[in-house]
Amino acid sequence: MRPLRYSINVTLDGCVDHRAGSTDEELHRFWAEKLAQADALLFGRVTYEMMHAAWRWPADGLRPEWMAEWMEPFARTIDAAKKYVVSNTLKRVDWNAELVRGDLAKSVEQLKRGAGAGKGLFVGGVTLPLALAELGLIDDYEFVVHPRLAGHGPTLFAGLSKHVDLRLVSRLEFGSGAVAMRYEPRR
Repeated sequence: MRPLRYSINVTLDGCVDHRAGSTDEELHRFWAEKLAQADALLFGRVTYEMMHAAWRWPADGLRPEWMAEWMEPFARTIDAAKKYVVSNTLKRVDWNAELVRGDLAKSVEQLKRGAGAGKGLFVGGVTLPLALAELGLIDDYEFVVHPRLAGHGPTLFAGLSKHVDLRLVSRLEFGSGAVAMRYEPRR
């Protein structure tokens, strides 16, 4: 069965607003490698729409003027990735994506059993991972903790109904002071 991996940027005070962290070439390279290690990406509607708006590669094939050259590997990796979008409100998706509807647990378990290179599924966002954690479906948690206090939310796993005990399995420090910590659930 393919593992489901959750990764997200978070500030020291728990904020997961994508605008609250900082980014640089080293972190972009890290995230591009993470995405390339997945068979497919799993997004909720909000994350899909946000990523689609920011990272869909232009039809003319030219790097957008706003994008630094070092951002291109991440943009090309996420653009090419297979995506599944959990949504009951979207009518259709594009950008190499398929809609996932119905019972969340059954749908995600089916994706985990699905064909692929066996590298696993990568999930991002806030609301969908909360639901997946409640269902016990996340096999790997990775938090890139930025040395910043945001003073606002949204926060990580707000509203989680039960504890999820984790075991640290790896740690990576970046030049910026950010630290990637990967955990597995204690079962």
